[in-house]
Amino acid sequence: MADKSKVTREEALSYHLDPRPGKIDIQASTPMTTQRDLSLAYSPGVAVPCEAIAGNPETAYDYTTKGNLVAVISNGTAVLGLGNLGALASKPVMEGKAVLFKRFADVNSIDIELDTEDPEEFIKAVRLMGPTFGGINLEDIKAPECFIIEQTLKEQMDIPVFHDDQHGTAVICAAGLINALHLSNKKIEDVRIVLNGAGAAGIACLELLKAMGARHENCIMCDTKGVIYRGRAEGMNQWKSAHAVQTDLRTLEEAMDGADVFLGVSVKGAVTQDMVASMADNPVIFAMANPDPEITPEEAHEVRVDAIVATGRSDYPNQVNNVLGFPYLFRGALDIHARAINDEMKIACAEALAELARQDVPDEVAVAYGRKLTFGRDYIIPTPFDPRLIYTVPPAVAKAGMETGVARRPIIDLDAYAQTLNARMDPTASVLRGINARARAAQARMIFAEGDDVRVLRAAVAYQRNGMGKAIVVGREADVKQKLESVGLADAVRELQVVNAANTPHLETYKAFLYDRLQRKGHDRQDIHRLAARDRHVFASLMLAHGHGDGLVTGATRKSAHVLDLIGHVFDASAQDGAVGVTVLMHRGKIVLIGDTLVHEWPDAEDLALIAQRGATVARGLGIEPRVAFVSFSTFGYPVSERAEKMKRAPEALDAIGVDFDYDGEMTVDVALNPDSMAHYPFTRLSGPANVLVVPARHSASISVKLMQEMAGATIIGPILTGLEHPVQICSTSSTASDILNMAAMAASRIGH
Repeated sequence: MADKSKVTREEALSYHLDPRPGKIDIQASTPMTTQRDLSLAYSPGVAVPCEAIAGNPETAYDYTTKGNLVAVISNGTAVLGLGNLGALASKPVMEGKAVLFKRFADVNSIDIELDTEDPEEFIKAVRLMGPTFGGINLEDIKAPECFIIEQTLKEQMDIPVFHDDQHGTAVICAAGLINALHLSNKKIEDVRIVLNGAGAAGIACLELLKAMGARHENCIMCDTKGVIYRGRAEGMNQWKSAHAVQTDLRTLEEAMDGADVFLGVSVKGAVTQDMVASMADNPVIFAMANPDPEITPEEAHEVRVDAIVATGRSDYPNQVNNVLGFPYLFRGALDIHARAINDEMKIACAEALAELARQDVPDEVAVAYGRKLTFGRDYIIPTPFDPRLIYTVPPAVAKAGMETGVARRPIIDLDAYAQTLNARMDPTASVLRGINARARAAQARMIFAEGDDVRVLRAAVAYQRNGMGKAIVVGREADVKQKLESVGLADAVRELQVVNAANTPHLETYKAFLYDRLQRKGHDRQDIHRLAARDRHVFASLMLAHGHGDGLVTGATRKSAHVLDLIGHVFDASAQDGAVGVTVLMHRGKIVLIGDTLVHEWPDAEDLALIAQRGATVARGLGIEPRVAFVSFSTFGYPVSERAEKMKRAPEALDAIGVDFDYDGEMTVDVALNPDSMAHYPFTRLSGPANVLVVPARHSASISVKLMQEMAGATIIGPILTGLEHPVQICSTSSTASDILNMAAMAASRIGH
């Protein structure tokens, strides 16, 4: 999947500034509402767990967050590829790492930036914080200090200490190499390996591969001065010396001749095509320098079509991405209350990743990635968005930790553990990722109808820069330019296509089309001109109807009901035409769809059946298998009410149609969503909690959505307009630029169509 995104300075700063500075919040996990809650959380109730921990330190894992809390710690001496920026400037990176822990493995994490370059001071500070955390993730610390710091802390602390720049890269590299050698029909103990880049990551890669069976004499390490050979004095240290071999080779070029494997953690252009051409049959080339590899896959394949190539970049196949490793390593280690992360656990992680890449790839992963994935030369490492990672890798890590004696609390049932891991993950991020990936694949020309609104313009710029397709803005050129300049996006003026009635050659065609539709609905030609030339919602709809765009997003500046009426001048968008609005509600790891939130004011049983079908279609478009509940204030006939009667008849309407998804009703919301409440009705046809709720009327749908949004902070996407011939999505007037972008992605993905 090509990464076509273009991140500007202004956008990056805005992302970190809004809606509040930084990327992390802390929320209480226990009730904090009553005086009794406070008495339990703090004094006097908190004294009880304090005494318990004092008597038995292991219970800290039971009564505090220690067992699911990792510190991401740096001194900022090697920030990304930017060098020594200092502790404070490293904070955005450390916050980002903490967010990745949470996103991929549900590990709570706090970033800590230590303002010292003295290894002894750093070591002491981290060691003294040991009681707080279940693990330590060191990050962006320059070599050779990083070796000293990590080794000393591992010796002094009784929790896992892991330097991701070293071992994270090593684990993913090892996973990819397992599969590359499998495809090449070679064994690790037989292959000649050349490593270029004798820093923290390079040394860790070679150490782990040797632990997996690579022979010392078969591994050649190179740095900027050439081969690290036995007896070399220049530019050496104890960590390089450990990998020096007896050899007459002196340059990278000489070392590459006949080599089976090249591992690069060095600089762009370090490897030439001649070097690649000199390698053994079926060469494996891991060019992992960032942001640009030692040699690109295209350059390598020009001279060696038999090469298996991996890089550190997302726009090439086989990305060596650390996010495949550290979240799951720590997840497994934390869950056994490990004292350390050892080589056996790292190897188990690598082998689990390699095995996962060899399995059939679910369709949902292919959708999120943007193409079909099949084990082979262009797919030897899993994608970071494979949902199987969370319940595949940590159990393997935990098992290795238990077998090697570092577990304080072994897991008895690993199968049950895997099921709990699968259940704890928040599916919302993967759903949004899938929508965006489908939008990128579609490359739709998206019409943004309200070019006079800054939020819409931001969304249009993001749509195009995120590689989703062409953004077409309806507005006046001067106005669009002024508004973009006012928010620091002046450079985007040249990227957007700005269209209006004055600069389009199609206005007369639009007017003729509209007159043909509306001449018997009380509109004369003057009315038609005003609608087509002066109303941006109608004009944008006419553009879409005539194929001058592939999708339409509107509604950010006017009430949705009014916008729907205007769109109805061009498209059949009424309840009678089968249009339905479905809203996606995401909260605390759960996704629920609610309909109809836009079109049907007071639907009858047949309308409710249609809403259920449309909701099921949207759910499947999001990768969710639908389970529909017709919700009411009554459950299966009690209490008896005329108002609930239609909710009882709606499932019967679906019975008559014959559909291929679960549905039942009428029932209250708690019965629909809570497995314990549902268990009181064992005869229900739902196989699990409902994820599509069909409500009695538009007002109840709107109240439900707004209440969850305002009181619970739920994320809302929609209402998603379904049932139209063309993809049209209507935002709310309170939408942010991100909300509008999400709706554009929905339109591009044609979800609900």
